[in-house]
Amino acid sequence: MYSRELLKGILKPIILKLLSENDKMYGYEIVQKVKKISNDKILIKEGSLYPALHTLTKEGYLTVESTMIGNRVRKYYSLTNDGKTQVIPASHELLEFSETLQVLFKSKTSLT
Repeated sequence: MYSRELLKGILKPIILKLLSENDKMYGYEIVQKVKKISNDKILIKEGSLYPALHTLTKEGYLTVESTMIGNRVRKYYSLTNDGKTQVIPASHELLEFSETLQVLFKSKTSLT
């Protein structure tokens, strides 16, 4: 499992990517999907997920649809048109960052 500090910066691109591949998802579903895809290496806590979802909604990248399930309200999130335009740039930025980290840590002048 990766630290909360590492996950903080990559959460938005992960959410955007998942929602681009799924019409709509609710919070717990996002958590479980990430956990499954990452083979339990990325465990997102609700305390991190919901602020990120709120921020993406506030930025106009997500819409929220509330549905009653039994006696509970379930909020489904989906991408807006603006959100759809952010998926590729966010994914590319994250992949480029990952490649840069690999170069940095494989370098002979690295910190190790």
